Amino acid sequence: MRLEYISFAIIVSWAIALTIMERIFPYQKGYKIFRKGYWIDFFWYALVQNYFLGIGIAFIIRCLNNNGSVSGLHIISNWPLVWQVLLFLVSHDLWQYWFHRLQHTNRFFWRIHEAAHATPVVDWLAGSRSHALEILIAQTIEFAPIILLGASPEVAIIKGTIDAVWGTYNHSNINVKQGKLLYVFNGPQLHRWHHHQNVPGSGCNFSTKFSIWDTIWKTTYMPPNELPIYGFKGIEKYPVYSYFQQFIYAFRKFRQ
Repeated sequence: MRLEYISFAIIVSWAIALTIMERIFPYQKGYKIFRKGYWIDFFWYALVQNYFLGIGIAFIIRCLNNNGSVSGLHIISNWPLVWQVLLFLVSHDLWQYWFHRLQHTNRFFWRIHEAAHATPVVDWLAGSRSHALEILIAQTIEFAPIILLGASPEVAIIKGTIDAVWGTYNHSNINVKQGKLLYVFNGPQLHRWHHHQNVPGSGCNFSTKFSIWDTIWKTTYMPPNELPIYGFKGIEKYPVYSYFQQFIYAFRKFRQ
């Protein structure tokens, strides 16, 4: 079976498993499977946006590759596959940590990141919410090095699968406890507080997969005796349940 089909089967099976686990082991009770905004997140963000942006990102990378003259150098082609995957998992996660922090401190980058926080409910599907420009920037920077350095074709598929599985897990409404591993590997126990309205300072828990970055730079936040309130201040003015209005809303004028 082709690796693309295996990847698709893993992602779909994992989404079903998370949906079931959210019913059996919920962190916050009362969430509905088809909650308000479900079909917007599933159809427009998870399916349509990812498909068309994937085409656009592939075009950008082909241009950067200059007809194969860059990837043709095969800089890491002879590395074992597992080392290639680990290289991009760790290096991209470190870059993503700092890009994520920038999005919460720079008003221009926040405009294309607020869609990810514009939801009163955080479940496995909420992680699909991202402005198109954010995805275009983040995933071009994520996948361009894989191609340009001459990595094996399997690397992009494997890493994309890991991204999807880990990202949906981080946002899932599952009551899971990680113990000491919490400070090394990210999960819903930690990441849900990234979506909390009342986070101190300029945000917290910016890591994607390896929470060790938050541990090192002291941006970990997990209060013991309260429930998170999702969204952000001013969310009542945000077009939470309209994909196209969210896209346009990012370009509104800044207040003086």
